[in-house]
Formats: sequence, structure tokens, C-alpha cells
Amino acid sequence: MRLGLVQMRSSRRLADNVAAAEALVAQAASQGARYIQTPEMTTLVERDRVRLSAEVTPDASARAADRFSALAARHEVWLHIGSMAVPVDDGRFANRAHLFAPDGRLAATYDKIHMFDVDLDNGESWRESAIYAPGERCVVTSVGDGGDAFHLGLGICYDVRFAGLFRAQAQAGADLVTMPAAFTRQTGEAHWHVLLRARAIETGSYVAAAAQGGTHEDGRETYGHSLVVDPWGTVVAEKADDAPGVLVADIDVGRVAEARKKIPALRHDRPFEPPVAHGDAQASGDAQADRAVA
Repeated sequence: MRLGLVQMRSSRRLADNVAAAEALVAQAASQGARYIQTPEMTTLVERDRVRLSAEVTPDASARAADRFSALAARHEVWLHIGSMAVPVDDGRFANRAHLFAPDGRLAATYDKIHMFDVDLDNGESWRESAIYAPGERCVVTSVGDGGDAFHLGLGICYDVRFAGLFRAQAQAGADLVTMPAAFTRQTGEAHWHVLLRARAIETGSYVAAAAQGGTHEDGRETYGHSLVVDPWGTVVAEKADDAPGVLVADIDVGRVAEARKKIPALRHDRPFEPPVAHGDAQASGDAQADRAVA
């Protein structure tokens, strides 16, 4: 199957971002992509909670989803909206991926599980959990039919640092794991390529990651560099900049079975005892020695 990754520089205006995504999805479809992925926060990049709440109302989110459903049907593609903010009952938002089938139906959703709550040494500070409610479900779903069919594992951005999520997806049959992202420039320059390649190697899966890139209206800088990595850990396609645009690559699901046959690590997990801190182990040894002397 041919994949299309949409790289964006989303603004503070939901309607403008939906229109920009529509144009780039059409471009990817015109190049033969049958599965198209957009980045994290496709519909809005906004760190101010008040402005976010004013722009992303329940009605606005529903209208955006309807337009993406129609877009998938118009181009007859599997359209994976990497994520969009969706209001939830506790006053926060879900950071939610949507997968639309070629007939426009909503085939799957996934809420980002791991919240980006960090303080970087360049002064950036993020508290994603103050605005977004974490998800609780690991999701693997089917994409395509016949010879084009594969199983898709859904992840979002910071999830990439939690290898267990993608190992569970691969053990459940995922051939392609996904990481639509809005990586900061600092962490992207240091970790983006190596993390995505590591997840591919560990799982024997393809990895596809559509990215936000550039300086956004809310002041953040994102890294770009949308990537496709094969099951052996080789980068097979990269948009080597932070500009909006489209990356297209072909995948061969047969290579997943080949990689897992060479290194069958997914079948080699073994149970083990939890670790004991060195100090605790020493204390335990001293106590045993004391009992022996007594």
C-alpha cells in the first residue's frame, strides 16, 4: 500500500487548519496514497486554554469530523487524522486520533495515553495534563482489504517514549505503528529519528509519523521531519525539513514477517521478578548475615 504523510504548521484557527489539511490530503491522494495520515493537533495548535476552549467547541469539533469523513469518502482513502482536540465531560479535552474508512465511516478512535508534562532546559515548560485527559485504551485496527490489508497500531507523539505500548500492539498483530506528532524542536533534534527507529526495530513493524513543523502562532516551535521507517529500522522516506507538504512512500507488509522471522523477539518475552534497589539488596543481605551469626 502507498502511504501519504501530511506535514502541517497548524495555526490558532480551526477552520483554516481543516482547509489546509483538506488541500494536503488531496495532494497525497493524487499521488496514489491509499492511507493518509495527518499530524498531532491537525485542527489547532494552541497552548492557551481560554483560546482553545473558545475555538474548539463541541459543535466545531463535530463539524471538523464531518468534513474529514467527507474528505475520506471523496478521495476513497483511509484517512487517519493524527489527532484533534475534542471536548470531554471533565472540562478538559481528549487528544484524539480519528481513522476514517474510504466510505467515510469512523473506523477507530484513539485518545493519547501519555501526557507531555515536562520542563526542558531551554526554558520550555509543558503541562499537557492540565488541558487534556489521558486515554486508557491501546488500539489496533484493520486497514485496507485483500492484498493491501494490514493492521494499524495507533499512538500519538509522547507515546513514542513508552515502548511497552507498541510492543503490545505488535504482539496483537500490528504491522504498522503510528506516531503523528508535534515534537518540540529541541527534543526532535535530539531524539526523533532514534526513537522512531527504535520502535520499528523492537516491534519488527513499519512506523509512520506525520509531523507538525516550524514556528506556530502560539509561539511553540515544532521539528517537522515526517518519517516512514521499515521493520528493520531503516528510514525509507523523510520530509527533511519543517515546511508544510506531503511525503509518500510504499510499504510491503511482507517485510514485517521477514523481520520478525529473523529476530523473533516478540515471542521471547519471559516473566521476571521486579527489580530490587541496590541499597535494599545490601540491607537484605546484611539482615540475613545477622540472623546467621545469631
